[in-house]
Amino acid sequence: MADRHTKDDAAKSAVPPVGGPYAWYVLALLVLVYVMNFIDRQILSILAEDIKRDLGLTDAELGFLYGTAFAVFYALFGVPIGRLADNWVRTRLLTLGLTLWSGMTALSGLSSSFGQLSLARIGVGVGEATAGPSAYSMISDWFPKARRATALSIYAAGLYLGGGVSLLIGAVVVKGWNTAYPGGGPLGLVGWQAAFMAVGIPGLLLALWVATLIEPIRGRADGLPPPVPMAGRDIWRNFLADMASVIPPLTLINMALLGRRALLENIAALLLVAGLVSALAITTGELLQFIAVGTGLYAVISWAQSIRHRDKPTYEMIWGTPAFVLTIIGFGSISFVGYSVSFWAAPYAMRSFVEPLAASGNVVPWYGTREAVAFILGGGGALGGFTGTILGGVLGDWAKLRHPSGRIMVGCLATLVPAPFIWLQYTTTDLATFFLYFAPTTVFGAMYVGVAAATTQDLVLPRMRGAATATFFIGTTLFGLGLGPWFTGFVSKLTGNLGNGVLALLLMAPFTITCLYLVYRWLPAAEASRIDRARGAGEPI
Repeated sequence: MADRHTKDDAAKSAVPPVGGPYAWYVLALLVLVYVMNFIDRQILSILAEDIKRDLGLTDAELGFLYGTAFAVFYALFGVPIGRLADNWVRTRLLTLGLTLWSGMTALSGLSSSFGQLSLARIGVGVGEATAGPSAYSMISDWFPKARRATALSIYAAGLYLGGGVSLLIGAVVVKGWNTAYPGGGPLGLVGWQAAFMAVGIPGLLLALWVATLIEPIRGRADGLPPPVPMAGRDIWRNFLADMASVIPPLTLINMALLGRRALLENIAALLLVAGLVSALAITTGELLQFIAVGTGLYAVISWAQSIRHRDKPTYEMIWGTPAFVLTIIGFGSISFVGYSVSFWAAPYAMRSFVEPLAASGNVVPWYGTREAVAFILGGGGALGGFTGTILGGVLGDWAKLRHPSGRIMVGCLATLVPAPFIWLQYTTTDLATFFLYFAPTTVFGAMYVGVAAATTQDLVLPRMRGAATATFFIGTTLFGLGLGPWFTGFVSKLTGNLGNGVLALLLMAPFTITCLYLVYRWLPAAEASRIDRARGAGEPI
């Protein structure tokens, strides 16, 4: 026994200290991974007009490809993968996920139909589901609580760097490829297909680097003892059980094993979701969209039911905590607007300004080409988003020291400030003015990211961080990414005006502020009672 403790102590001493140089090295590499993550996710924006033309798609179908096809499976697999991140080696999990999503991005370049591209986007979503739970959990174990929002904000800034760089890469590759191969290059590939391959293949090399990272000690940054490690066989048994709790129709079998009452509750939830999907599909005519979103919603409900029976402390700390649930919904509604605006900005600029300028026969200003739009929206989005995310994290940590809900006040700025600028941006008739209003929208719209992440991490115990992250991403992906871009595309299809689709997003603002106000009220008590509530639910602390 003494020998085993000696070996454990030696292993722990070999792990670099919390908040030290190695922690910052890990953070830098994880930021690079997140940049690749969003390059692969966001590049569809600058390629949208070419894909729409070549594949004969509608705006609603483009919104489905960018948002729903990716988001539903990201959220669906994110739940069991998030739980796996709480029990398995996170560096290995991230390595496997990065390999998968990079490979599927490259395969997107071989797509020649809506169905093929949808399947590739689903694969990207499944792979990227490993990134958030693994990275958030590792960062929270590498940095102390007082600097956690700052560290998570730096990581989250990779979102905007990747999104911005993707526009630049996409525009450059498409122009270069189509110039070199006007009738299609090797394998008959056109510019947008080559762009997918150009950003997917480097990720496979990055995965080899990620595999070299040291796994941090869980709970050390919070001064808590490491959780009792789970046996390898139990890890994979629980992972399969988590998969069964979210993958229909395995959900019904999983619930049957938990008892008659659990099965009946799940069937009732299934019927309720089916009725909602039917009503929305009949009303909108968008059957595929709502089958996908309905499947994701039913999967989330099934997982919550399953976790309530199999891990009551985790259930109570996440789904049983109103402040946590409203954090997901409130910040998810911000991402509903943010994801949509970030995707549709480039297509809107192309349709409303670049194409009319080119067709007018007049002299086109330097900023009136597709490459210039990609540079300004991409570069400006990267710089503004990076600045806003880090600024939000630093201000959030500062405000947290002065009030238990201080971070929430900073998060509210992501809705209150951008709203009037979005209105001005999408009603102007001048391209230069469109770019001008883009700046404050990007900076302030990004200030919630690190704040939201730190809030969810602080409401749970260290062993629950992967599950908490996956649950948080349900709000930002299933609700935000899965519905926001599609909603704008659908309104555009109905009205024949993409600007109307973007402006309709502003209807979300009152809902967002109401949710965050309630979080502001309830958060201090929820965070202060974290240990007692977990212990009361059966957590051995």
